Amino acid sequence: MAGESASVSGDLPAGRPRGEGENSENGSSVSVGMENISYNDCKQPQGMSSIITGWFSELSPMWPGEARSLKVEKVLFQGKSEYQNVVVFQSSTYGKVLVLDGVIQHTERDEFAYQEMIAHLPLCSIPSPKKVLVIGGGDGGVLREVSRHSSVEQIDICEIDKMVVDVSKQFFPHIAVGYEDPRVTLYIGDGVAFMKSVRQGTYDAVIVDSSDPIGPAKELFEKPFFELVAKALRPGGVVCTQAESIWLHMHIIEDIVANCREIFKGSVNYAWTTVPTYPSGVIGFMLCSTEGPPVDFKHPVDPIDADDSHCKSKGPLKFYNAEIHAAAFCLPSFAKKVLDSKAK
Repeated sequence: MAGESASVSGDLPAGRPRGEGENSENGSSVSVGMENISYNDCKQPQGMSSIITGWFSELSPMWPGEARSLKVEKVLFQGKSEYQNVVVFQSSTYGKVLVLDGVIQHTERDEFAYQEMIAHLPLCSIPSPKKVLVIGGGDGGVLREVSRHSSVEQIDICEIDKMVVDVSKQFFPHIAVGYEDPRVTLYIGDGVAFMKSVRQGTYDAVIVDSSDPIGPAKELFEKPFFELVAKALRPGGVVCTQAESIWLHMHIIEDIVANCREIFKGSVNYAWTTVPTYPSGVIGFMLCSTEGPPVDFKHPVDPIDADDSHCKSKGPLKFYNAEIHAAAFCLPSFAKKVLDSKAK
């Protein structure tokens, strides 16, 4: 299993369970050594929104009246952690797919469009980041991208669900490769509790790779959490958080923007990227900086695409470049009008 080089700390407060734990005594560690399960053996595996005649359809109150569907070749893993249902299946067209509580987290075919952007948009906007914190992101994809930056000396990650880490290492080693970096320290625990324990001004950048604001990730979208993030950042430090879809969640985005403009006294910007298997095909990012050295998110000062020394161990960048960095902040008129109104 990958990730032996990263150190692991388990001294955080235990995460808040959504149900009774079914795994180890402390609920934080599970085995993923299950044999493969074919579709014919398991018509309705745990965590699947819907499987009808071999198709997975992603159903959620977060996007009522629509569903993204992928053809299922084989269910590779199904399990229930202390927090959520976890499923991995082999699709016909997007490779292996990770699903949490019925919602697609990533596919082998398009994961880089999200992982590269959520990591490099903030890190390329400040000179020589050294200390980086990732909240969520247990699949390891953000770690893979952060570790491309040679200036970074310390990478901490706090993930609430160890099953996600273990499953990713077993089924998505090219994504979980970030755990192999010796600069990485993994903490299993609740992200809010972790942030409360962080000393003021510790990090140059915080990346919040959360799922949607329901279940375990709900608190990561609320004002008290953003206040903790701001406290953890140095002057001129940056945060990038997953910030939903402009096509489906403008009401959520409005609230995030309003909270961030109250808390972060530097820059506050919204960016977006395309990910075919995410609802509506796009996903957004909230990028903010604390008061201090000015940060212009729209113009990268430390472009990672100009340095290919990281490609040998991590592979080449597939999506991010300096041009797409700048373009990510160009919003369609309907979204720009709404977000500009929040600045008044």
